[in-house]
Amino acid sequence: MSEALPPAILLMGPTASGKTELAMQLAERLPVELISVDSAMVYRGMDIGTAKPSPEELARCPHRLIDICDPADAYSAERFRADALAAMAEITDAGRIPLLVGGTMLYFRALQYGLSPLPPSDPAVRGRLEAELAAHGLAALHARLRAVDPVIARRIHPNDTQRTLRALEVFEISGRPLSTLQAEQAGEPMPWRAIKLARAPVGRAVLHARIEQRFHAMLEAGFEDEVRGLVARGDLRPELPSMRSVGYRQMWDWLRGEYDRAEMIRRAIAATRQLAKRQMTWLRSERDLLWLEEDGGSVLDQAVNCIEKSLN
Repeated sequence: MSEALPPAILLMGPTASGKTELAMQLAERLPVELISVDSAMVYRGMDIGTAKPSPEELARCPHRLIDICDPADAYSAERFRADALAAMAEITDAGRIPLLVGGTMLYFRALQYGLSPLPPSDPAVRGRLEAELAAHGLAALHARLRAVDPVIARRIHPNDTQRTLRALEVFEISGRPLSTLQAEQAGEPMPWRAIKLARAPVGRAVLHARIEQRFHAMLEAGFEDEVRGLVARGDLRPELPSMRSVGYRQMWDWLRGEYDRAEMIRRAIAATRQLAKRQMTWLRSERDLLWLEEDGGSVLDQAVNCIEKSLN
């Protein structure tokens, strides 16, 4: 049955693994169009810290779902799924293959398997939780989440404010753990046959070195000025999803005087490494994933061969 579905290529990998470069190379070899799967690249004005493709690169290889949202607005997995499915349908109808590339694993999961129907947000409950957050801190709320829903608490990083609040909100509204609701209520799978590729460096040390080098390159490219410009707008807060993106959060805290520049750099690099670790954990749980090995010859040739075999 799945063989009758149109194909879609899903190119995943941890941050700084070279996914974007590979995707653009594939776009020059195959009849594909690119769709970004990145929860930070959706925001306009957040270019350097997200490692967004340059204007020249985007002119050469356009990416859908980049620069579609203002940083003051929230962008969700639900909205991504709707946007991605619409873009995929347009690409397929044009006789081409959608190639989705990025590192936001929650978005990939939502796209492939759908989202469980959950109770809508309740402003009164959310307001009470946000007041508790301000009074007691995120660690206290995450500890409460561990008590009521240990399964979901293990999946949510202790520094992830948005997902911690949402999990507690769902529990208070429904009286049932989010993990239980997700297990009971299956979403709608996407109507495409997924060809799933993963790019990752040979070892963790190599990836860590790339992360550190890339962050220093961002600083040299003007990342500080980019965040200063965002702060100067006056309508952004550090609690917003956009400003909680890795790198932006640490730069914002430094600009507020919470620590010195050396500590900002250390924390930003450490947070990015932690993100990469979480991404790898997600990838290892993916089914039917084809790994592209950097020590196995040309990664581009490996990817092309995998795709062509899957299409034939």
